[in-house]
Amino acid sequence: MSVNSADSRQDGQEGREVDVVLLKAGRTKIRYPARLVSDDGTRIVVHADWATEGVRDFGFVRFGPGDVFTEYYWRDRWYAVKEVRDARGTLKGWYCDITRPATFSGGEVVVEDLDLDLWRSADGRTVLRLDEDEFEESGLARSDPEAAAAAVAALDTLETLATTEGGLESLLS
Repeated sequence: MSVNSADSRQDGQEGREVDVVLLKAGRTKIRYPARLVSDDGTRIVVHADWATEGVRDFGFVRFGPGDVFTEYYWRDRWYAVKEVRDARGTLKGWYCDITRPATFSGGEVVVEDLDLDLWRSADGRTVLRLDEDEFEESGLARSDPEAAAAAVAALDTLETLATTEGGLESLLS
């Protein structure tokens, strides 16, 4: 059974703890616990608390203790969307990672980060394409041109959705 098929859904497992594993260049960048919200065989949704010590200030948003992420992963799309709320439940915005399609097996949601990211603020006024320089430096366009093209197309799609009223939110309902 493929972990990317509808047969791989985790029916009846909602609420159980899983690990989210983010790979970068073949190595584990970060691993953190999350709670499974749903898995329909294509889209996996988890809730996770801010996973590292201290505050991370990106300049356009700060993530830190108390922040809660509702994370959406797809087995058939080249991105993950993370809705970020503070400890009071106030929406900060959406952080989108460009990744290879997710796999979910053995209690692990695994995605490979392809360096490109997109941020959309809660009010929709700020939409930022991030880390395009890192993507270029990664050499993916040379080593795996098909994956690089899929990554750029995914970023373009997310940017269009993020700048269209209700577009990004439509992915999450």
